[in-house]
Amino acid sequence: MTLSTSAKVQQENQLQTVEPDAAEQLIAERNTAERAVAAMLQHDHCTKEMGMEVVDVAKGSATVIMRVTQAMLNGHSSCHGGMLFALGDSAFAFACNSENQAAVAAGCSIEYIRPAFEGDQLTAVAQVKTQGKITGTYDVEISNQHNKLVALFRGKSHRIGKQLVEEDI
Repeated sequence: MTLSTSAKVQQENQLQTVEPDAAEQLIAERNTAERAVAAMLQHDHCTKEMGMEVVDVAKGSATVIMRVTQAMLNGHSSCHGGMLFALGDSAFAFACNSENQAAVAAGCSIEYIRPAFEGDQLTAVAQVKTQGKITGTYDVEISNQHNKLVALFRGKSHRIGKQLVEEDI
């Protein structure tokens, strides 16, 4: 997984504002998150086939982008709700697996705010709201290229008791 230049600059700015020990912890958490997402992407054909790209990931969060194509349009010439759900679900999946604890969806819901259209660049930003030993709740905001909210997705995760990648020793 490679991060965009703007994501790298944002990460560097975050690290400059924290103490050295905290910065090391943030770097370790981000490395773990990136490795976990890379492991997931090896087998995630849906995310890849829909043209989604993970542009940022950290402990408890992920940002995924997707351009709406003609194949994603419904009978009203707007983006099919299932495509928006899939985008939200992918961002949720990467966020809830970012701590290298394999997790699956236990439940999800979505609220559609406004339509998206062919050519729109959608950004899904997933953030942890609660995370216990086994279950977690994550909110995903899906916005268009004009920073207009398109949909709100909420996912509930369930950890399944294994890691995605081996921990460094």
